[in-house]
Amino acid sequence: GPSVSAFPPSRCYRSRPTLQVVLRFLHHVREQEHERLHFHIIGIARTHAIMLGYIVFALLFSGCSLRVYIDSEEDNSVCAFINLDLFRVLRRVNERFLSVAIDASLVAEEKFMSLLGSPKLRTLAKALTPAFLRFGGTKQDFMIFTPQNNFVNSRDFQKRSSVHQEDMCERLELPPLLEDGLKQEWAQQEVVLLKEEVDGIYKRIKFSECAVDLLYMFANCSGFDLIFGLNALLRTGVNAWDSKNAEMLLDYCESKEYNMSWELGNEPNSYEKKAGILVDGHQLGQDFVHLHNILQDSKLYHTTRLYGPDIGQPRDHHRDLLEGFLESGAKAIDACTWHHYYVNGRDASLEDFLDPEVLDTLATKTNEVLQTIDLVSPGKKVWLGETSSAYGGGAPGLSDTFVAGFMWLDKLGLAAKLGLDVIIRQVLVGSGTYHLVDANLDPLPDYWLSVLYKRLVGPEVLNAAVFTSQGVEKRRLRVYLHCTNKRSLNFRRGAVTMFALNLSNSLARMRLPPQISNTTVKAFVLEPGESGEQGLYSRSVQLNGEVLKLLDDRTLPPLQGVSLPPGEHLKLPAFSFAFYVLKDAHSPACE
Repeated sequence: GPSVSAFPPSRCYRSRPTLQVVLRFLHHVREQEHERLHFHIIGIARTHAIMLGYIVFALLFSGCSLRVYIDSEEDNSVCAFINLDLFRVLRRVNERFLSVAIDASLVAEEKFMSLLGSPKLRTLAKALTPAFLRFGGTKQDFMIFTPQNNFVNSRDFQKRSSVHQEDMCERLELPPLLEDGLKQEWAQQEVVLLKEEVDGIYKRIKFSECAVDLLYMFANCSGFDLIFGLNALLRTGVNAWDSKNAEMLLDYCESKEYNMSWELGNEPNSYEKKAGILVDGHQLGQDFVHLHNILQDSKLYHTTRLYGPDIGQPRDHHRDLLEGFLESGAKAIDACTWHHYYVNGRDASLEDFLDPEVLDTLATKTNEVLQTIDLVSPGKKVWLGETSSAYGGGAPGLSDTFVAGFMWLDKLGLAAKLGLDVIIRQVLVGSGTYHLVDANLDPLPDYWLSVLYKRLVGPEVLNAAVFTSQGVEKRRLRVYLHCTNKRSLNFRRGAVTMFALNLSNSLARMRLPPQISNTTVKAFVLEPGESGEQGLYSRSVQLNGEVLKLLDDRTLPPLQGVSLPPGEHLKLPAFSFAFYVLKDAHSPACE
């Protein structure tokens, strides 16, 4: 297809680069050389780094094809040299790094939980595993478990049914006629939920063991590891957490032998605004210790995981709350969770989704959180426990379209590089406009992007840098590098996966380092499903020129890459993103 075809390399070096650009590149090579002193391959690494620096310096000034960034008047394209460090693993993230959420608003009317029995939704969900499935959100702190039956003797039923798990999954599938009716009703329910969100008035929700069963079976049949968010706004007279309702739920889940992890509360920094209840960090930590002790007394859950406090992104009083929580409750949690959104969904613009400065705010916020946690509880794992593009339910016409992929893919790359262990995407399905799957249970562009990430990107994070005349900072060409996922059909020992985003309206031509420029490359280029000025607003996506859609309710398309001729530049169209699997990179870090 035209998105990944070869091009005449002569277009990339019509004029000479500045000395400043060359010196910046050599400085980066020298930094990498010093970093490699920590490795057993020190002699080889140093020699390669020094030789590469001198070779590039000579080639650049002789006008060869390693030119760094030159505008071409003929086709308005830009060129960049990509430097890849194949020797050192910067970070290693959780194998469930990309995880997803189902918002607790789905249980506002319990009948909608039956949508989790849709064969189509399960097909889509399975392609995102391994992953955590978080059930929580704003409504979580208004949920009351209200069982309808006596479940004391239900353990025997679970033991009998667990032997035939596949049969159970098939038996609980939602009939097509019922699914169609629920989808139509859900469209109306979303309007009601949006009004609640805007008004900031939240009603208590009662849910039964039926909702728990449907949720657990969906997670289990899809292959997710379930995390259930408990209501933290049930308080005693002294403003401590009242655990009685949670203990009833835990007893039920233990009677069914439902293996899952737990959270307590959602965005405690907003409790006063949502419910007129103020909980300080120290008390919040004690609440988590109380839950931890309850879990320790359980035969099933004494080894289960507990995550929290799911605090909003840092502001002054949020940092105080987080610090106080960690001082009293850090020992109770297995990972510290916080939430991040780039913009307000009510006034977000298309330009926000393409602005490098907006994307870079993630690094600022993340570093603030990491500094606070390292100060009080060094070594604690840190998760983005809920995240998407725009808060307030998303930005209509943006968060559910192709342009949202720039925020999502950049967040995946940058968060891993910064050291976040897991990112939980809000939401897989449910209310709002930032979902991966729409109200008709059809996959949106971010869904396909997520599936490709899952298939191609491994947990080992490497370093990549882009050199253009604009510099690395505030760049519109953004590149990240991981070892290739070992489960991928494209995996070979030493293979790496590079993913890149082109935020500009010009074609980008990327040149790989000389030592791997002749490697076999599989390209997966994603562009809007519709062409023209409105393409960025498209709710469909093309992979290498073919629009992606399910073959049927139980079958995904092949999602195949295109092989590029060795030695050619990588060609990334304007306003697009792509994955490149370098099969023969022979990265020592990925052996």
